Amino acid sequence: MPDTPKPDSEVAERGVPARRSRRIGWIVSILLFVAIAGATLFGGGAVMLHRVYTDPGPLIGETTLVVPRGASGRAIGALLADAGIISDGRLLPLAVRVFGPDRPLRAGEYNFPAGISLRDAVIKMQAGETVVRRLTVAEGLTTREVLAAVAAAEGLTGPVPETVPEGGLLPETYHYSLGDSRSDLVARMAAARDVALARLWRERIDGLPLETPGEALILASIVERETAVPEERARVAAVFINRLNRGMRLQSDPTVAYGLVEDGLPLDRPLLRRDLETDHPYNTYVHRGLPPGPIANPGLASIAAVLNPAMTDELYFVADGSGGHAFARTLAEHNRNVARWRRIQRERRAQ
Repeated sequence: MPDTPKPDSEVAERGVPARRSRRIGWIVSILLFVAIAGATLFGGGAVMLHRVYTDPGPLIGETTLVVPRGASGRAIGALLADAGIISDGRLLPLAVRVFGPDRPLRAGEYNFPAGISLRDAVIKMQAGETVVRRLTVAEGLTTREVLAAVAAAEGLTGPVPETVPEGGLLPETYHYSLGDSRSDLVARMAAARDVALARLWRERIDGLPLETPGEALILASIVERETAVPEERARVAAVFINRLNRGMRLQSDPTVAYGLVEDGLPLDRPLLRRDLETDHPYNTYVHRGLPPGPIANPGLASIAAVLNPAMTDELYFVADGSGGHAFARTLAEHNRNVARWRRIQRERRAQ
């Protein structure tokens, strides 16, 4: 029996799923194409960003830039672009989000070399590799002179402390960053002095006529001002140690000068005979023993020399005309050295 034809409505219902299936297939294909295209574009963009991140930047010459506290990534990017360090300030916050989102950029003063890449600039600021400034305090300066140097140092903030004792600071080269406070730097100098003096006091030889670290500091300040020749420090210290042991006056010119002032300022001229006879606490020609306090800030070498002086029985020294000193055990020998020094002085004045 031949098949009975199906109604048109039944044929139409069976064709609907086929058309829906084809339509869904097209949609899936389109979405897949978009996804692949997007991934390709993203990959290309990532490659381009990485090249911009790692390639040398446009900076022609070395430059220094201050990143202020609280600045946003966009603001820092603008600063770097204005300085010619990067080509587009908008790249900085993008690079940080992509390559280093867990490490914030730190404020401070930075030095950027020519051609630095965006990556290296970001690493430098994330690590806080700020410019290191230096202040060198020379041995033998008075506290007043040290504080004046701190006050004049560029990059520090705030005033210097008003009360710092003489001899209370250690001469050294100190490092600091832009924005550090002057009071903190002076506190570091004082702490360094305390640590050094305590260590050297523990390492002193036996039998010294010094009862406290403070007395050692006083004598070290005198040695510091008496000689600028490193090899002489222990020998000069020995002379003063020997004189203290014998009850002799120290007769140190720098102590006399320290105790004299003219017009409210420290003495700034050669000593005269009347100066040596002026009675004040620091005149070691008049008073026996140590003066009441240090006359300068001695360095490590002078403190060490006082606590480990040379083994000698010398009691005198005088300038020898070459920048050093002539030492003597007896007064007669010393007088000959003095006569030689005065002759050198006369010859120099005659020239």
